[in-house]
Amino acid sequence: MGKNVARRVKERDTCARRDRLKQNGMTGFRSHMHIALDEARAAALRGEVPVGAVILNQAGEVVARTGNRTRELYDPTAHAEILAIREACAAAGSERLPGHVLYVTLEPCAMCAAAIAAARIARVCYGAADPKSGGVAHGARIFSHPQAHHVPEVHDGIAEAEAKALLRAFFAERRL
Repeated sequence: MGKNVARRVKERDTCARRDRLKQNGMTGFRSHMHIALDEARAAALRGEVPVGAVILNQAGEVVARTGNRTRELYDPTAHAEILAIREACAAAGSERLPGHVLYVTLEPCAMCAAAIAAARIARVCYGAADPKSGGVAHGARIFSHPQAHHVPEVHDGIAEAEAKALLRAFFAERRL
C-alpha cells in the first residue's frame, strides 16, 4: 500500500472512530494506544508475541505499561493485560481498579477478559480483533455471560491497522 493511501486510510479510520466515540458520549476521548503499541514493539524485540497494554487511573495518569512476557517468564499467564493489571493493582493498593482504563493492542483472550472483569476495570480499548483466540467480541465473549461480575465499556478498532501490522510482521518473520 502506498504511503499516501495508507495515510488516507488511517485518517478515515481515525475520523470514523472519533465520530463513533462522540456518539457514545466520549467527546474528550484521548487515546493512549500509542503507549500500548510501543510496549508491543518492545515485546516483539524480546521475541514475544507483540501485544502491549497500558492502564490509566481515574486522573488519566499511566499507572502500568507492559508487553507480553510469556516466554521470558516461562509463564503462560504473563499476557500484557494480566501483567498490567497486576502492576496497576499494586500501585492502587487494591485488587479492584474502578474508573481505570485499559488500552491493549489485541482483543483480550478469555483469561484476560475474566481478569479485567474481576479487577472491575471501567473501560477497555483494544486495537486488532482476534477471531481465533479473542474473548471479548469473539470466542468465549466473557462480558456477555450472565456470570460476568462486571462488564466494562468496550471500544474496539483503536489503531487497528498498526496493531494488525505488528502482528502480521512478527508471524511472517517466523514463517520464513
